[in-house]
Amino acid sequence: MRLTSKGRYAVRAMLDLTAQSNGNPVRLQEISARQNISLHYLEQLFRRLRNGQVVKSVRGPGGGYVLARSMDEISIKSILECVGENINPAKDIIGTEAESANTAEYHLSKDYFLNLGIIMREYLETTTLGDLIRKIHDVRVRLANNTTEPAPATATPEETAAPAAPAFNPPPGEVNQ
Repeated sequence: MRLTSKGRYAVRAMLDLTAQSNGNPVRLQEISARQNISLHYLEQLFRRLRNGQVVKSVRGPGGGYVLARSMDEISIKSILECVGENINPAKDIIGTEAESANTAEYHLSKDYFLNLGIIMREYLETTTLGDLIRKIHDVRVRLANNTTEPAPATATPEETAAPAAPAFNPPPGEVNQ
């Protein structure tokens, strides 16, 4: 799987729409300005998202886009599929010249990437816009504190303690090789 800017921008725009809408339509111009994504590109993405029944367009003054379903019913997988992203990491393995070699290495790698595809698909299917939006406060706090690293999911007292001193310290001036 190679996630292109198309998929990343679609997810980012959908997160922006979800965070900003509060049930009201959001204009693509606003998303474009906040996310620094070309308006023309967003129009193409939202046409696909509308065709995939992920968003609905609202015409007229005060119009824009709203979610077609609850944020907890829209998976990241459905967004990626709407915009045409390939989420199968084994897609390029099957049907290649390596397949005709029929080697153990080919079959091991094929099975590995098929299994990876299953795991990725399950993760994308079970992660919703709602799941990500519920994490937005933590991310905003990190940004305000000027840190980009996510906090550990669950930190135990042992994990937050200072790291243990190394068991072996080389004499000053000596370099490990």
